[in-house]
Amino acid sequence: MKFALKSLLVATLSLSSTMALAHNHGHDSALTNAVKASERSSERDQYRNPVETLEFFGFKPTMTVVEIAPGGGWYSEILAPALKEQGTYYAAHFPADSSVGYYQRSLADFKAKIAEDARFSDVKLTEFAPSTHLDIAPASSADMVLTFRNVHNWFMSKDKDAASNAFKSFYTALKPGGTLGVVEHRLPEEQADEMQKSSGYMKQSVVIALAEQAGFELEAKSNINANPLDTADHPKGVWTLPPSLRLGEQDAAKYKAIGESDRMTLKFKKPL
Repeated sequence: MKFALKSLLVATLSLSSTMALAHNHGHDSALTNAVKASERSSERDQYRNPVETLEFFGFKPTMTVVEIAPGGGWYSEILAPALKEQGTYYAAHFPADSSVGYYQRSLADFKAKIAEDARFSDVKLTEFAPSTHLDIAPASSADMVLTFRNVHNWFMSKDKDAASNAFKSFYTALKPGGTLGVVEHRLPEEQADEMQKSSGYMKQSVVIALAEQAGFELEAKSNINANPLDTADHPKGVWTLPPSLRLGEQDAAKYKAIGESDRMTLKFKKPL
């Protein structure tokens, strides 16, 4: 009898483990397939590490995910197809009523992308601007909010509350227990604070403080996107480096050898 019960227990555990592995494999496959899709360029993957970054944040294709300011859609080309079958993807792009020409062009290009490419057919397009447009998704609806290399833009804004407003909007959109994932150009802590207003780099301590002031709890840090070759001290700030190469051909080989910026990768939680 004991042997029979033990055998039944082992069989049950084995079945559970097999089901869990299959379930996780489905998650991994959706993300991996999206990253490996022939439609997207993998040129920048060596610097942005999309699979490792999203796995660190706890991404699953069954989630409701909001991406903040997706721009040309570099991460959208991964998130939209990965979430297409089982999840929901919100792209919180520039507002349609913006008077900034670059914002209008970027939004128009993104709208064209989602209209013409079947991978984007289920994208929910919303608007985001940290001083005026904060309804990025229904309140308490998102499992995850993601922002990639955006915090410096809000911090450099003329509106001194822009960065704080942004984090508050993320908090509102997330479910209790939801995740905020932040990737941002990293300024060494010993550098002058003033550099954050012009260089495109942010101190990790400042980004953490902004999130905590909005109510978030820091859950984990990662060096997935670290680049020890980057000093964060360049003539044209972070835009000196690839992919911008703001100096053109001047010292281009030098900056290409450095690669993209050193980046913090931070995972926050909205408390239950």
